[in-house]
Amino acid sequence: MTLRKRIENSEFLINLVGRTIGYYLSFCTATTKWQYEGMDDLKAALAEGPVLVMTWHSRSAMGSMHWPSDVAPLAALHNTSPIGRVTGAMQQSSGLQPIKMAHNASNIAASRAILKSVKAGMSMALTGDGPKGPARELKEAPLEWARVTGIPIFCYAFSTTRGWRVKSWDRMLLPRSFGKGACVFRRIDRTVPRKLDEAARAELRAEVSRWMDETTARADAMVSLPPGP
Repeated sequence: MTLRKRIENSEFLINLVGRTIGYYLSFCTATTKWQYEGMDDLKAALAEGPVLVMTWHSRSAMGSMHWPSDVAPLAALHNTSPIGRVTGAMQQSSGLQPIKMAHNASNIAASRAILKSVKAGMSMALTGDGPKGPARELKEAPLEWARVTGIPIFCYAFSTTRGWRVKSWDRMLLPRSFGKGACVFRRIDRTVPRKLDEAARAELRAEVSRWMDETTARADAMVSLPPGP
């Protein structure tokens, strides 16, 4: 049996790998000189209730490290694939509350789980184009969850002068230690109505995608990097 198969079939190994990744990201967080933008706006919004945080999958790795867990709790979705289970273990080790969603879960089932958590005061984090892409193409589910919950939407991205790209569909950015980094939270300045016709949904998708792209570009600019995925 290959090492990958052993990991996939062992909850112990899944949790070990997830915790190890969490410890590595914590080390990178502690040894990187970070600039923050939008954190005060986020904390002000959290003082009034939960929020929905969206990020592109390629910039999601540091989200659990940058979330102000001392202010409010955050839950994050992950699927039941091996990588998704590792992500869930990493999120839990980082202080988040992961929510497991089955591959075949419908949007209705997912929306009910999210709505229940939001009513309990839990903010939610999700990747707009995950878990399999295509990269930077906003999926239907995030728009549906924004509509169902009606809570404020924040876009998140990070960038770093010392990082490396995973050979994945989205070229995910992972940090290295002892660099300079930027963390950006930007509130989308609009309320999502409960009812959306096809035209309004298309307009919302374009607007949210633009905000997420601009948030990512802003994080890159703060550390003087050219725009990237």
